[in-house]
Amino acid sequence: MAKKRYLTATLPDGYVKTIGPTSTPFTHYWRIVAVLANGKTEIFWGHTKSLVEAKKKRNALAEAAVQRGWQRYDFEFVELVASDG
Repeated sequence: MAKKRYLTATLPDGYVKTIGPTSTPFTHYWRIVAVLANGKTEIFWGHTKSLVEAKKKRNALAEAAVQRGWQRYDFEFVELVASDG
């Protein structure tokens, strides 16, 4: 059985997200900050098992923005750092 570990993402704005404990080999954390038509903000996030998978999230964003009526959005992804606890 794979060893469980904690994964930490630190985004450029200083936001820190910790995931775990997990034995899944996630490598990247992604976040979408969407501004709605009424000015409110929604945040969507997740993690992926590769850089390629993280970059693919960007492909569907333009369509999602139109479908959901977002005024604008920011998409970021960062590498996860593993630790034992």
